[in-house]
Amino acid sequence: MIDQINSLYLCWYLSPPWGYCIPPVEANLLERVYICATRTFGYCCGVKWKQDRWVYSIACTGEIIHTTEHQIIGTGEMQLAALEKPAFVLGDRVMLRSHNDWTKQRLVLGIQLLNRSWFYFVEWMPPALEEVTTLDDRLAFVPQRDLVRVLF
Repeated sequence: MIDQINSLYLCWYLSPPWGYCIPPVEANLLERVYICATRTFGYCCGVKWKQDRWVYSIACTGEIIHTTEHQIIGTGEMQLAALEKPAFVLGDRVMLRSHNDWTKQRLVLGIQLLNRSWFYFVEWMPPALEEVTTLDDRLAFVPQRDLVRVLF
């Protein structure tokens, strides 16, 4: 039993919360979307895995709206921006550049554009075995410069 607990503790960062296959996203980053609830258009500036589904951040009239795939319709039209594409995509294995004793390998569980820079959601701590923690409690918001791609 102790070996199983040690294995879980050492491998938690490689177990994606969505299972074996990444569910498709309704809207791509920087795609123009129609927001059904407000009957307006905006641009997808982020997506994050939360409560067993993708949650989208939509930039609309100076504010950010967080919504699910059932409340938006992708148009296929991309925002023309002189932005670099994100260096990582959802599900990529990355390493934290931090210098601690914990394992540094993580999965990208979300991407967000903030002030014209890409940030990523990665788990920063393993799930607790004794107490119930949600994935949101364990996610860190990390700038692109603090991550390195893991090659298989």
